[in-house]
Amino acid sequence: MKTLIARLRRMAAKQATYRRLRAEIAGLSHAEALDLGIFPRDADRIARQAVWG
Repeated sequence: MKTLIARLRRMAAKQATYRRLRAEIAGLSHAEALDLGIFPRDADRIARQAVWG
C-alpha cells in the first residue's frame, strides 16, 4: 500500500510540474520565445519532454 501511495504522489508531483512548466512556456511573449528558440504553441511538447523524457 505504501508503494502505491508513493507512486501516486510522484505522479501528482510530475503532473503539477508539467502544468506549471506548460503555463510558463505558453505565457512567454513572442520575442522571449524567439530568443529561446521555441514557440509558445509547442508548450505541450516541450513540457511533456522535460517532465517525462
